[in-house]
Amino acid sequence: MRSWGELGEFPGNEEKSTLMAPTLDQILLAPDVQPDVVADCLTLIEQEVAGKHGISGAAVKLAYKTARTFAKGYLQSTVENLLPDLVAQLDPFWADFTASGASGFGDYLAKRSDEVSEAMLSVTDARAKMSSRPVIIRAYGTVRGGAAKNIAAALPAVGALAEKYAAR
Repeated sequence: MRSWGELGEFPGNEEKSTLMAPTLDQILLAPDVQPDVVADCLTLIEQEVAGKHGISGAAVKLAYKTARTFAKGYLQSTVENLLPDLVAQLDPFWADFTASGASGFGDYLAKRSDEVSEAMLSVTDARAKMSSRPVIIRAYGTVRGGAAKNIAAALPAVGALAEKYAAR
């Protein structure tokens, strides 16, 4: 009886076998890694918000402050809950990136910023529609218009975060 060998190998096809790159889900959502990814996401969010300026920056900072002060642990809980869906939206980009042999996932994402931003916003938009918290819905509504631009600006850091864990 034939049996499966190493990841994707089938006896008799050794010379044709290639190892598949791990999915972004496997990299970022592994139980021993996910808490670190959440912590890094929270740091990334804080850094991105701190770097915002002008009127739109003030709106982002106010929305962030609202989310942070809404309830103890709310922002961390939100990141923990959104992370699997966000990773699922990024995974096709990761698969294409790894198959292409390109270097720098952040640059890869930035070159596709419109598509990537909309994919990520589909997750937060769906979550906002399901929310029963008017304060959070209002805060999200104030920043949603410029959200794609803000996500696009963060994509190099998002890509670097993914590569940090892929390199482990």
